[in-house]
Amino acid sequence: MTCYLNGEFKPIEEACVSVLDRGFIFGDGVYEVIPVYSRHPFRLDEHLKRLQHSLDGARLANPYAAGQWHDLIHRLIDANPWSDQSVYLQLTRGVAKRDHAFPPGIPPTVFMMTNELVPPGEALKRTGVAAVTAVDNRWARCDLKATSLLPNVLLRQLAVDAGAVETVLLREGFLTEGAASNIFLVRAGAIVAPPKGHLMLPGITYDVVLELARENEIPCEIREISEFEVRTAEELWLTSSTREVLPITRLDGQPVGAGRPGPMFARMNAHYQAYKNLVMRAPKAS
Repeated sequence: MTCYLNGEFKPIEEACVSVLDRGFIFGDGVYEVIPVYSRHPFRLDEHLKRLQHSLDGARLANPYAAGQWHDLIHRLIDANPWSDQSVYLQLTRGVAKRDHAFPPGIPPTVFMMTNELVPPGEALKRTGVAAVTAVDNRWARCDLKATSLLPNVLLRQLAVDAGAVETVLLREGFLTEGAASNIFLVRAGAIVAPPKGHLMLPGITYDVVLELARENEIPCEIREISEFEVRTAEELWLTSSTREVLPITRLDGQPVGAGRPGPMFARMNAHYQAYKNLVMRAPKAS
């Protein structure tokens, strides 16, 4: 597997970062994950815009212009063997003596790698997945895609321990998101999503779902969602760049709605796959 590190493409086994890198010492960095279908990065400009939001929030300078990111990401995709990939990119504040204060005048560490992307299979979409709930005890800037993910790791592990795939997070009685996803529900024939803010990551797939709903005249609402509404939803979905749209059919051991993927999920999944196929057939950017 070929990766990119600080201006060089190289085998990942040869990539090394100093133990004094602030990403290693403090988790002082940000990241992005970009799905790639048929060697086409999905919503690349939107991912780069979110990266810039995270960099601004972390007070990190962006080392590359948008065109340079496009070039580097396409070169990395072309250097690896898979048609469908998941590109991971990470920037840290760089290498410096351990001190909480920002070190002046040092270059950031820029790392990118890619793995084969295997979207959820049709069997999983027919059965749905299980999730658990937990109190959202993370910090108050969840809108930044920061590398310091220990709270998310611990919350996601609660799902793994319970034989589930995701942890649905509740803060002061209201839905925020999943440990590694955004969460939607269906009530009274409408798709309902929590509003963007500092307490949830602005998901790229979250945006796609809402755009597709509007384009196809599916009722949708963006508002605060109570825990009661989560637990009594007709349908519950998780969305992310690598898992696309998945139905949650059991929550804390109890069935969601009828306990199987609902008709609104089937409709949205069809629209999402059609949109993805358009992306895959688009002319490749030069």
